[in-house]
Order: sequence, then C-alpha cells, then structure tokens
Amino acid sequence: MYLSVIVPVYNEAPTVKKVLASLVKVKEVKEVIVVNDGSTDSSEKEIKKVVSKKIQYFKKKNAGKGSAIKLGLSKVTGEYTLIQDADLEYDPREIPLLIEPLDREGVEIVYGSRFIGAHSNLLFWHRVGNALLNLIVNIFYNTTLSDMETCYKLLPTTVFKKLNISANGFDLEPEITCKLLRKGYKIFEVPITYVGRDFSQGKKITWRDGFDALRVIIGIRFLPPSLFKN
Repeated sequence: MYLSVIVPVYNEAPTVKKVLASLVKVKEVKEVIVVNDGSTDSSEKEIKKVVSKKIQYFKKKNAGKGSAIKLGLSKVTGEYTLIQDADLEYDPREIPLLIEPLDREGVEIVYGSRFIGAHSNLLFWHRVGNALLNLIVNIFYNTTLSDMETCYKLLPTTVFKKLNISANGFDLEPEITCKLLRKGYKIFEVPITYVGRDFSQGKKITWRDGFDALRVIIGIRFLPPSLFKN
C-alpha cells in the first residue's frame, strides 16, 4: 500500500517535531504532506528539523484545519490518505492498526475510535459534546459509530477527493463522516489509544465548533440524494 499522511499544523511547536519523526519511521507511510496553516510560533523551525524524503512542506495563511487538509489533499499521490494531527493526541505508531482491516472483504474505510480503546480522561464537556454529536449522527444516518469526530480517518484517496470538502475549520470531521454515510459507505472502527490535551496544553477546539458540527450534520442529512451518487 502507498499511504499518504496529511499533517495540518497550527502553533504546535512543542510536539510537531516528535510527530513527524515518528511518522517517517512507519514503513507503511510513503508520503507526509505537512501544511503549516499560518503558525505564529516556531512550528516551522521545528518542522524543518525533521529531514526525510517522505516529507513535503507547504505553508499558507491561517484559515483553519479544513483549509489545510484541502491543500494537503490536492498534493497527495498515495492510494490511501490519513490525517495526522500534530499534537501527539494520536500516536503514529498505531497507524498499522488502521491498515490491517483493509485485508478483510468489504472493508474500505477505517476509523480509529478514541472511545473503544485505552485513553486518558477527557475534558468533561468535550466528552459530552462528542457523545451528543455521535448520537445525532447515528440517529440521522442510521449507523452505530462510536467516534465520528476522530482525526484518524483512513480513506481511499479517490473517495476522499470526491467528497469535495467545503469546511475550513473543525467542522471538516463531521462533513467527511456525513458525506461518506450519505454515499452509502460502511465505516469500520478499530480501537486506538488517545491522550487528550486541555486548553493549557494548546487544545483549540471549543463549544462553538460543536454548533458548527451540528449545522453540518443536519445540513448534509437533508441535501438531495442526487448529490451523493458515486
């Protein structure tokens, strides 16, 4: 398999070097597309400390995680694409866990679930928000996902590009999931470990992003079916 990994970066100087150093050691990872989304700290300096033929580096003005992913998606060449946050909440060494199920018949898209694997305690209201949004997705889209917001979404690159992502912010995550479900794709979940951060450690998602996610979930559910023909 030729796996491309997109790494959006915004002010992650304390962790991005370690993330990239770990990523390039994963044999299944053939290409790492790093997109610096207008960081104002020393993230760029830290990124450039990791020298590897696997890494391609791009820099843009700040516009949000979704905008960084869209730029990265325009550059990937792999058969499959995965998103890797630069904050060490997700461990690159677990990427093979997402790849393994692809050998099973009928498995094409794999999510790494934070809530069926080992994880550190999360901020209470973030956990409540995640649970509520998951419940709404499961009701509206007739599914049983445990973690639709996970960063670890492994998709065939052709499928990913055909989603025509419009989100520029964190509402990228529900947009990917809801469009996949509207198109009739089945999502296979595997447990991953997760070490969540709090705001003092640089966590960026807030309650406002929850309202954006809800808007996306409801909006995509009621779009005409003709828009989701493969």
